[in-house]
Amino acid sequence: MSDLGSNGLRTANSRLDGAVRSVIDRVHLQRGAGRMVILLVVTFLLFAALNPRVFLNPVNLQNIMVGAPEIGLISLAMMIAMLTGGIDLSVVAIANMAAITVSSLYTLVATTSGPETAEAMSGLIILAGIAMGALLGAVNGVLVSVVGVTPILTTLGTMQLFNGLALVWTGGVTISGAPTVLTTIGKTTLIGIPVLFLVLIVAAIVLALVIDRTPIGRKVQLQGANPVAARYSGISARSTLMLTYTVSGLLGALAGLVFLARNPSASADYGSSYVLLAIVIAVLGGTNPNGGFATVLGVVLATLTLQVVSSGFTAMRLSAYEYAIAQGVLLIAVMVFDQINFRRRRRSPLPAPPASSETVAIATERRRKDTGE
Repeated sequence: MSDLGSNGLRTANSRLDGAVRSVIDRVHLQRGAGRMVILLVVTFLLFAALNPRVFLNPVNLQNIMVGAPEIGLISLAMMIAMLTGGIDLSVVAIANMAAITVSSLYTLVATTSGPETAEAMSGLIILAGIAMGALLGAVNGVLVSVVGVTPILTTLGTMQLFNGLALVWTGGVTISGAPTVLTTIGKTTLIGIPVLFLVLIVAAIVLALVIDRTPIGRKVQLQGANPVAARYSGISARSTLMLTYTVSGLLGALAGLVFLARNPSASADYGSSYVLLAIVIAVLGGTNPNGGFATVLGVVLATLTLQVVSSGFTAMRLSAYEYAIAQGVLLIAVMVFDQINFRRRRRSPLPAPPASSETVAIATERRRKDTGE
């Protein structure tokens, strides 16, 4: 009987665990991707109905896909930092530093050794830009994980530092020059889809697989959800945070390469409004600002939604100020909706797991013993 009771308890626990996970998964889907699918469809249909001639023009639709990758990659970088309960305010500055590195090196080699040599060294020059992003991300990681400075203060300080370095490097002017391979990618389409948009999709898929299917992804999620439990589970907060901010820097560097692919020039102040926009997109996409949960698909859909809204406002000849108001309204509405749902879920009990035949047999046997039958 002891073995039967032990087996039944394990079965009941596993079923309860499965029921809880199922409820959590459904909640997460509603908070992230499911909600953004609805918003994306609604906004697209709304602007398509208001001004179909301009909004549904193939050129306009391509512009939406071309404009999405740079802010989308920055938002993914913001998301991975927020997943640990932190934030990365320096990601745009990192993107600009990567772009400036590539543009400066390319121009230097082209000037001293000729354009042919610069083109031949394009791979190394691009890798140097990516390495710059990883290095600056690692600086954030050291300050957050080793020194222990709060992420918002760390990245606020490094944002100013990196911006200052970029201004000194460029002399406060825009520098021109980029490898031909980047500018070609920026102009190329595949079956009508811009290659830059495909770059965003591939980066999102890789990041989603890392977060959802690898041990390090689980560690990052647990670190954000419950740092104390993560520590008692043997997870090193130092290495987890270090890797997280390095990956954020890599995504920022990739965004910097997209900057150059769209326009072969770099400056210290490009995309100055992207930091707040990336936070809006991350939260709209279902990222918990306190850490522990994020959905890559939701962030990509949120990026497309705001690009659709921006394009729709342009088609309707509305100003950038009205677009900023729309961003704020969307963010507040979604956060209010989240809070209402959270309170409703907290009041309602979890559904009881279905009883298995083995569990029923155990309960019946116990009743017989209690009644002396």
